[in-house]
Amino acid sequence: MHDAYDGDYIDDSDGGGRILDFDDDDDVDDDGDYGFVDNAADDLDDPDFSSCRPQLNYTILSEEDIRQCQEEALTSISTVLSISRVNAGILLRHFRWSVSKVIDEWFADEANVRKTVGLLEKPVEIRSYVKELSCGICFETCARERMKAAVCGHHFCDTCWAGYIHTSINDGPGCLTLRCPDCVAAVGEDMVFSLVSTEDRKKYMDYLLRSYVEGNRKAKWCPAPGCEYAVEFVLGSGCYDISCKCSYIFCWNCLEEAHRPVACEIVARWISKMKWILDRNSAESENMKWILANSKPCPKCKRPIEKNQGCMHITCTPPCKFEFCWLCLGAWSGHFDGTGGFNACNGYETPEQEGFYDECERSSLEKYSHYYERWASNESSRAKALADLQQMQSVQIEILSDKYSQPVSQLKFVTEAWMQIAECRRVLKWTYAYGYYLPEQEQAKRQFFKYLQGEAESGLERLHQCAEKELQFYLEGDIPSKDFNEFRTKLAGLTSTTRNYFENLVRALENGLSDVNNSQAASSRTSTSKASGGRTGETAGRWSCSHCTFSNVCSTTHCAICHRKTCNNKRMDH
Repeated sequence: MHDAYDGDYIDDSDGGGRILDFDDDDDVDDDGDYGFVDNAADDLDDPDFSSCRPQLNYTILSEEDIRQCQEEALTSISTVLSISRVNAGILLRHFRWSVSKVIDEWFADEANVRKTVGLLEKPVEIRSYVKELSCGICFETCARERMKAAVCGHHFCDTCWAGYIHTSINDGPGCLTLRCPDCVAAVGEDMVFSLVSTEDRKKYMDYLLRSYVEGNRKAKWCPAPGCEYAVEFVLGSGCYDISCKCSYIFCWNCLEEAHRPVACEIVARWISKMKWILDRNSAESENMKWILANSKPCPKCKRPIEKNQGCMHITCTPPCKFEFCWLCLGAWSGHFDGTGGFNACNGYETPEQEGFYDECERSSLEKYSHYYERWASNESSRAKALADLQQMQSVQIEILSDKYSQPVSQLKFVTEAWMQIAECRRVLKWTYAYGYYLPEQEQAKRQFFKYLQGEAESGLERLHQCAEKELQFYLEGDIPSKDFNEFRTKLAGLTSTTRNYFENLVRALENGLSDVNNSQAASSRTSTSKASGGRTGETAGRWSCSHCTFSNVCSTTHCAICHRKTCNNKRMDH
């Protein structure tokens, strides 16, 4: 039995702990294929792995499920209060399908509830010897068999009742709380169904079905166009991401597409700004939107290149063959751990202006364009990944199954990789909105965020390239490859590693990057302790982390932010 008022009130502040583990550089195999989180997951072989994943905090409801919920509620109220199912329906619609609310209010003050909803305790009966009655609307005298009345006893002819009900149904869902034309007595669906046409009956049934969702604060319709599923949510459970059976993923709280780790108010501001900029010139904005997401000039030969795959590794056509990053247009060789990785291209640097600065609007637009371009690029890559996933599920998985003589169930690691890529592209897309609104004055947080985002970008690219490019070798070859099982292990490992890192990234951003504040407080306490220990005549030294640029106290050997071990401590005197 589903109760619309059971559960806690929605709290818009997302909860969640924070787990961010970065091991030492000494433990990292720079030549390994398994990426950017050093403790590569071993949970693929763990039989209890699935039980460690968070359980769903919502239920997807079809029309049949909704009607079943309504039937259960009607049966419950009818049995507990000893009333007819028609009267139980009147009560439930008034109290928005909350069984507990109906029962509480009924036993607290039955008379007041009856008066409020229009249920008379004793229906008015017409004496049996009365053969004809006058209609209170058209004033025609009709035979008793052609007259009907609600529990109040106000009789009207069938024609007038039918017209009254038809008009009410055409006016909208208010027909579910129909009252007598002459008083406040409720009109039940039994009278409605006995008088209306088939078309009006269908409309009434649709209103009745939708009332369970639209009057229930624990349920909402999926916002995807054409979707007929509803979602019943466990209030107060934290995560608002909903994955509907129609494949659309959305936020329960604001009904926009799922946008973790960004808060709903940030999404609203981002979308509002995007619409404002793009609506300034709709024709040019569409061109700009497409060009930003799909076309850029090669940084070497300057020929325009259209991006037709999902990953950010681009190779120009012959004879140029220059390999570069789609986001920053820098050489791809500079996007590895030893060269700063994606940290060098995902952050925005405010351009220095000489002389009088009077271009605030242009600077603001340039900053937004920087983040929007990366936001749009990841959205484009996500759309491509979803298309590749559909192609894999419908065609390519059967090719692999036939070629390597393996059942489809043993090839799920491929589709899981594509599903993870699509999800990570969505998360990465919204991190750029997060970065855009991260305050400029919080430099430590911005540095830490830039590092985390760069690591996420780098690891996702490894997974995306493996699934997009390396998989083609096993699909296109004429002879089955002997190292297919090695590829399985590699792709499954990258998928698990990427999933774990992005889960930690989401928790860190939802927690406001509190690790930065904790580390700064610890550093401040350490410096104060040393100063009070009699070292007043000595200058306190600090070293800058080469990975995230955080300024650490000299006594530490590992960065307080990213936990990387320093190779050459760079002293910075105060």
